[in-house]
This record gives sequence, structure tokens and C-alpha cells, in this order.
Amino acid sequence: MGEVSETRYPYYRADLARVHHLGFGFHADACARGVLDSLAPLRDRDGLVVELGCGSGHLTRRLLEGGHRVIATDASPAMLELARRHAPNVEDLRLLSLPDDPIPAADAIVSVGHVLNYLRDEAAIRRALRAICDALRPGGVLALDLCDLRWGEIRRNAPPSAFVTDDWAIVTRFSVPAPDLFVREITTFIRGKDGAWRRDDERPDNVLIDTPYVPDLLRESGVEASLGSSFGGEELPAGLVTVVGRRK
Repeated sequence: MGEVSETRYPYYRADLARVHHLGFGFHADACARGVLDSLAPLRDRDGLVVELGCGSGHLTRRLLEGGHRVIATDASPAMLELARRHAPNVEDLRLLSLPDDPIPAADAIVSVGHVLNYLRDEAAIRRALRAICDALRPGGVLALDLCDLRWGEIRRNAPPSAFVTDDWAIVTRFSVPAPDLFVREITTFIRGKDGAWRRDDERPDNVLIDTPYVPDLLRESGVEASLGSSFGGEELPAGLVTVVGRRK
């Protein structure tokens, strides 16, 4: 992958990507066992897994350790650079921005971290779901998570949060300006080699959806799926819904 300007990709620039990798990979790690279990049928046929929103490669690495062939994708160039170092044995790393960029044909498509909720509106989420179905080969497996409207309801009055280490810190302020919009105003601080701190600000917005309609939408595109509260035995945050299914 050549040099790509981050101006087209507003979320997870270099500093936030680094902080997320160092301090927030636990979600992907917690989901990995359940996702791997859903991919068990692929092992016999050496199927290809496409990961959407791979981030810095926490789940990617676990997929590789599970013996899968993986194409890892993300819309953040900074995240892909981290994934290149953290999970170096993938078949390919691709810059991919949904819903417009084509998804490689795959025997499984997986995604954790409510990647689709970062899209600009619900129409874009619906388009992305249809594109995912179209990219799945017959018998292919789907496993992803989505933020439901309950995500915003539960966190409407959430106080700001802060995490501080010797080398980085992150402060996040939350708001729910509409029932289908969850906003995080994030400030990161990174200590440089000279000991000085630098600051960066990002605002990742999440579009929330009423997830019960998702199985019907997927069924229209040939994928039978069900909603759940986890991929396996892990405990997910309230309002986060799993979608697991197979293409006919």
C-alpha cells in the first residue's frame, strides 16, 4: 500500500490509533474465541476471511493464529500501519472505506468494534450490509457487531472518562444529540521522545440503528442471520448486538 493522505479519513489518525492499540484492544481479544468458533467450517476448505475494520490487528492476529487466510481492511491508514506490524502474515492489507469500496469475495466476513456504525447515515449502513452479503460466497459465514439504539439510551448521561499512563492519556466526552447519534469528543496526549506532550482532538460519531430489522435485510440478500448478545462466552457492552449468519 502506498502513501495515503489521512485527510479523506477523519477518524483514528496516528495518535488515536496508537492509543486505541495500546489501551483498547481488549474488545477484539474478548470476541476472538467466539468469532473463531463461528469460522470452524472454513478450516476444512481453507477458506478466505475478510476482516472489515481490522484496526491495529488484534483480531487479525488471532485469526491468523487460528490457521485462517486473512485479508484485513480498514478505512484508517494509521490503523493499517499498526496492523502491518502487529499482524504481519496476512495475505493482504487493504485500505477500504464502506459502503463504496468493493469488498473482496470471501468465505467469511468478520468485523468487531461496531465498524458499520461509523458510516455517515443509516442508508450507508444498509448499503454496506448488502455489499457484505454480495461479497460472501455460497456457504460463507458472517460475524459482526452493531450498536443498537439502546447504546445511546444507556449512555445518554454518561460522565467523561479518562485513562492516563506514563506515555499517553485519553479524555473522552460523550453526548447523544439525537436518538440515532452517539458522539465522542476525544482528546489524546502522547509523550514524545523529548518528553514533551502533544495533543490531538477527534470526534468519532456513531450512527445507531434499530437492529431488529437487520436479519430481514440480510435475508433479502441471501444470508440467514440471527442477532445475539455475544459471539461466544464473552460479555459485551450493553447495546452492542452481534450478527452471525451464513449465506445460502
